Amino acid sequence: MTSAPTPFALAHQTVLITGASSGIGAACARYLAPTGARLILAARRLDPLQTLAADLQGQHPVEVLPLVLDVRQPEAVSAAIAGLPPDWQTIDILINNAGLSRGLDKQYEAPLDDWEAMIDTNIKGLLYVTRAVVPGMVARGRGHVVNVGSIAGRQTYPGGSVYCATKAAVKSISEGLKLDLLGTPVRVTNIDPGLVETEFSVVRFGGDADRAKGVYQGMTPLTGDDVADVILFAITRPAHVNISDLLLLPTDQSSMFHIHRRAE
Repeated sequence: MTSAPTPFALAHQTVLITGASSGIGAACARYLAPTGARLILAARRLDPLQTLAADLQGQHPVEVLPLVLDVRQPEAVSAAIAGLPPDWQTIDILINNAGLSRGLDKQYEAPLDDWEAMIDTNIKGLLYVTRAVVPGMVARGRGHVVNVGSIAGRQTYPGGSVYCATKAAVKSISEGLKLDLLGTPVRVTNIDPGLVETEFSVVRFGGDADRAKGVYQGMTPLTGDDVADVILFAITRPAHVNISDLLLLPTDQSSMFHIHRRAE
């Protein structure tokens, strides 16, 4: 009988998580903290990063580096990565999680600012961070990039065409990056969650918490923890295994348009 392959150890690995101040990003930080990994938590808001870092360090012997970063600014991204303290510059795992959606307007009526925010964050921001980090992975002969997409990148819904287009781009970028990395040990994972209850819908609806709550009414959505758990699984597979593409849905959802809602 052959022995089971050894999982990839995360002890002393440096992990950069974008969009780490809340939702899936913060959940990833919580799931990774007990593994011995060193965490760079990046987001635009410093206060929640510091709060999260203090909470993690209060529970685990983990090294955490909060990093204020707006992924939409290419010069700021390059400067932030290049300016990391020397013992933090070797990034072994990148979790590209920063992303957002704005509104549900018809494509021909949507505010241009909403388009710009989604395209600049979801596509260009992901590319800027990847471009700053992956060359180091290739040079060192190790690394893993996880891109957080969405079921919206697979199925377009009314009022969401631009957001869906940005997440379809994430899937294509993931596939293209893996093609470009063929022949190197660097792995790439694309994960597309369905409905996940985070700040996502609150942001989409401009802070309208009641409207956001209605998105998940009558069903049990995924949580940030559920997504983080699957990401942890993907990055701890043996080095010869690459989980390339994952669609993760709540049991109450079978497609973008098929959701089982119970009467309340």
